[in-house]
Amino acid sequence: MQRAEIQVVLVPVSDADRAKAFYADALGWHVDHDRVVDPQLRFVQITPPGSACSIAFGPGISPMAPGSLDAVMLVVDDADAALAELRAAGVEAEGVDEQAWGRFVTFRDPDGNRWTLQQLPQR
Repeated sequence: MQRAEIQVVLVPVSDADRAKAFYADALGWHVDHDRVVDPQLRFVQITPPGSACSIAFGPGISPMAPGSLDAVMLVVDDADAALAELRAAGVEAEGVDEQAWGRFVTFRDPDGNRWTLQQLPQR
């Protein structure tokens, strides 16, 4: 296979405005696009700071049920700092889970989509 990059992950949400407020305002992620393509399709693209991969959501974007995403992991430098930032922004997040392969923090968006933050172990 040729070189391939994951650049966009579709996130199933029930309310694009509420999701946009969560990801942009609460998490501080950058809004790249917010376009209504037609009455059945709105494309909102948002990128976490420092990431080459964005998320996209909105009506007509994905056939997945809102809240069904449970498989995306973001790497962070410091799990404790990430947890503190989430909680300071009013985001409910599970405390740091210590494992041999990393330190993990999980949280959910307003629809229940689950996100995992991983601090890689020292090498």
